[in-house]
Amino acid sequence: MAKQTSVMIVGVGGQGTLLASRILGNVVLARGYDVKMSEVHGMAQRGGSVVTYVKYGEKIYSPIVPKGEADIILAFEELEALRWLPFLRKDGKMIANTQQIDPMPVIIGSQEYPEKIIERLGDVCSNLVAVDALKLAMEAGNVKAVNVVLLGVMAKYTDIDEEEWMAAIEKTVPPKFLDINRKAFALGYAIK
Repeated sequence: MAKQTSVMIVGVGGQGTLLASRILGNVVLARGYDVKMSEVHGMAQRGGSVVTYVKYGEKIYSPIVPKGEADIILAFEELEALRWLPFLRKDGKMIANTQQIDPMPVIIGSQEYPEKIIERLGDVCSNLVAVDALKLAMEAGNVKAVNVVLLGVMAKYTDIDEEEWMAAIEKTVPPKFLDINRKAFALGYAIK
């Protein structure tokens, strides 16, 4: 059994953070780990912030990840990566999609979208992997596959085999979307 692992999956409503957390939950359950998940929806249905906590290990008592204790943050959008950065462990892994989705204050013109977020993350995060997951999702055949592209990137940093991830995807994703999601995962997994 591995030590306890804490993962935060962060994004905005409609990006598939919940499906990603279910796939991760299924792959670690199949491994025999205890797993706890908690989903927090802000104004998710309006493109607001969404965070899912996933903890797994021998015995897990709470899904909540305190500040400074996330082993991995899987960020589906740049600003969400920056927003949740304080939760990352000092030597934790940040996997950030380079996509920018304007939040409501930017849309209505009361604020500006921050500049150079990926560079700012790189200045303070020694384990940053920045990925154009939207481009890879389009290559896989559907822009909504960003979530599974990012899981593919993250999978390389776990002790779980690619085949186990694929089995979890097959168990979790509806059959009509399986081919796209398999391809999306493989594209993410191939990122160096």
